[in-house]
Amino acid sequence: MAEIIVPELAESITEGTIASWLKQPGDHVEKGENIVEIETDKVNVEIPSEEAGIVQELLFEEGDTVEIGAVIAIVGEGGAAPAPKAEAAPAKEEAAAAPAPAAQAEETTSTTDRTIASPAARKLAREKGIDLAEVSPVDPMGRVRAQDVAAHAQAPKAAPAQAAAAPAAQADDGRITRERMTRRRQTIAKRLLEVSQSTAMLTTFNEIDMSAMMDLRKRKKDEFEQKYGVRLGFMSFFTKAVVAALKKYPYVNSEIDGDEILLKNFYDIGIAVSTEGGLVVPNVKDADRKNFAEIEGTIAELAAKARDNKLTLADMTGGSFTITNGGVFGSLFSTPIINGTQVAILGMHTIKMRPIAVGDKIELRPMMYVALSYDHRVIDGKDSVGFLKMVKELIENPEDLLLGS
Repeated sequence: MAEIIVPELAESITEGTIASWLKQPGDHVEKGENIVEIETDKVNVEIPSEEAGIVQELLFEEGDTVEIGAVIAIVGEGGAAPAPKAEAAPAKEEAAAAPAPAAQAEETTSTTDRTIASPAARKLAREKGIDLAEVSPVDPMGRVRAQDVAAHAQAPKAAPAQAAAAPAAQADDGRITRERMTRRRQTIAKRLLEVSQSTAMLTTFNEIDMSAMMDLRKRKKDEFEQKYGVRLGFMSFFTKAVVAALKKYPYVNSEIDGDEILLKNFYDIGIAVSTEGGLVVPNVKDADRKNFAEIEGTIAELAAKARDNKLTLADMTGGSFTITNGGVFGSLFSTPIINGTQVAILGMHTIKMRPIAVGDKIELRPMMYVALSYDHRVIDGKDSVGFLKMVKELIENPEDLLLGS
């Protein structure tokens, strides 16, 4: 017999959610063949079986939360999986009768054990006779803490009939669909809330005349694709401009650690990618050492991996600055939220033809609004405005980027 155990994934990951079982009881599995896909805060990970054999038992269901080191399945040698035990139909008298106190205690213990809760919360719940499954946690990840139990104990209790009436009515009229958040969506929500609460975030704006860059791209894109095998897009220009601006304004490429500022002497640029499961931010590593073709190729590769849920932890960690492009969805103007422990993020937007003063004339030009959200604890107005102005000037003079790369 072999146990399938949730392996160590990364220092910051302590648990995951079973996204899908790739094998079912009775299925044959080869050594090294994947048996389950687990969704973590950052990426989806497929776990292989360490032994060949027959899947005997799955100890958790899809959607269950499992901790690192937990045994989640059993693989045995040959033979079929054990048949599930048949449950005898209860007699009418037994169905109508109220459960005995012992049965009630066993049922409460069972639901309590399945709830994710801190040891202090479990202790307090036992002392007060509270079923943890009935406690509403404040933690967006669903973990019940002692203060949640205490609040539940002090809350006024509604009559059972009244308490059951509202959910039943909502379910019957079909106006509300309740959907459990995926682990990734829970993590996104939690981190965005943490950033908004723990940073002094401000946003500064500018606009870029995209005429020169669009003209250069139009002239060079066919030759570029034939030579390098990748399309010449806007992101390589913006990545190059960001790297140049980060070198001039190093505090934009930093993070806070307690009462210290960590200035990063590397340029791993995160590129936000939208997937069905939510927004992910893989990193273009060492973007300062890559040419336009290498940046475009890396972005295309990371985007494909993101859509196929094939991103690795290495792809997702170590970023120093992030670029997000709401323009692909038609966004004209927005204030992006800083990514994780970084201190700034650049937001790109859709390109619109607008009347612009050019010398003494008014001309229609393709214009893009750009936004830099930054942590005012580290970055002052001078650096934030200077950074964004430099990005604008480089994009409006793309030859400077080509000469400097």
